[in-house]
Amino acid sequence: MVLWVAALVIAGMMLVVWVISVAVRDAGIVDILWGFGFVVVAWVSWLVTDGHDVRAALLVAMATTWGLRLAIHLAFRNIGQEEDFRYRSMRRRAGDRFWLTSLVRVFGLQAAAMWVMSLPLMIGISETERGFAALWFIGMVVFLVGFGFEAIGDWQLVRFKADPANAGKLMDRGLWRYTRHPNYFGDATAWWGIGLVAASTPIGIVGLVGPAIMTWLLMKVSGVPMVEHRLAKTRPGYLEYTQRTSSFVPRRPKSA
Repeated sequence: MVLWVAALVIAGMMLVVWVISVAVRDAGIVDILWGFGFVVVAWVSWLVTDGHDVRAALLVAMATTWGLRLAIHLAFRNIGQEEDFRYRSMRRRAGDRFWLTSLVRVFGLQAAAMWVMSLPLMIGISETERGFAALWFIGMVVFLVGFGFEAIGDWQLVRFKADPANAGKLMDRGLWRYTRHPNYFGDATAWWGIGLVAASTPIGIVGLVGPAIMTWLLMKVSGVPMVEHRLAKTRPGYLEYTQRTSSFVPRRPKSA
């Protein structure tokens, strides 16, 4: 039941925000919905099922903490700014049919991705079996590491950009010295933590497909490749930065 209810809720949210995006001519508002959508899925899953109280509460808290932080961060960053370059490029190619293109390729695909990636939440919250409770602690530790990495990385980048002296410069300080994408690494790690908590029951192992797909998308599709393609063209010294700095998993930078 929870899988169907979540699918309907996600589809409804995406349709509403799609209509708004057409009206304001900015498909980028879907990015704000992305984090908040997982919060809604977590709470809906809790309300319509009778899962194990402790694990369900833990998963709802993790999803809410992660999703609200991301949504608020992106809202402050994006509202009032030009539409994201990804959607501007798609808009140019689609022309007058962008309203339909965005419904399918932006909002439709993200709705499907959100449902799949929410599997650890839906399964872990709805399961009544206590399972291997030690995984709750392990998953929580992994989540906190990822959440901290993501939040600190975003905060460091915001402060860097806020300084006029850094205009047009490359961010390679703080966590960005050890990985070119601390926010993406933290994002993936946080979701592996959520997945581990859900995997405390046998059926919960299925939910690991969620963080696996999210990690793959961040590393190979919509995260690292798209951002780096753009930065390579707009940031002087980016090639040298890629040669000394890990693309995803943090490590000490290579010497010159």
